[in-house]
Amino acid sequence: MPDQETPAGRTPREVLACYYQAMLDKSADDLADLYAVDAVHEFPFTSPGFPPRYEGREAVRAGYRAAWGASPVQVEEIRKTAAHETADPEVIIAEHVVVGTLPARRTTFTVPGLLILHVHSGLITRVRDYMDGLGVASARG
Repeated sequence: MPDQETPAGRTPREVLACYYQAMLDKSADDLADLYAVDAVHEFPFTSPGFPPRYEGREAVRAGYRAAWGASPVQVEEIRKTAAHETADPEVIIAEHVVVGTLPARRTTFTVPGLLILHVHSGLITRVRDYMDGLGVASARG
């Protein structure tokens, strides 16, 4: 049985749980460490301030470090609506709602999203990240 503490031992569902925890922690390093070196993270619904894709683990790290570091938004909760296993054991589809706060405005917001994660040997190889771009822009103020 694979060791679940090593990347190779993680299932797509476990990788998804780690992904959500990295979001809650606003940890670009923890998030990037879930990715294969040559992974691709795509944003099919572009949002102001976000590129359409990151190519490679280090691009994910740099992109999220810049985005999360510059944002006063704090993610308070990720409501996991559903996680769908697919016919491909390396793919999981997750629906969620991010609940956050913008401390300066003392407001709470919600942003729905959908992730399609491709996981091989415990590492993300591809993500299609569908998020509500207007909700993101509104949350940023």
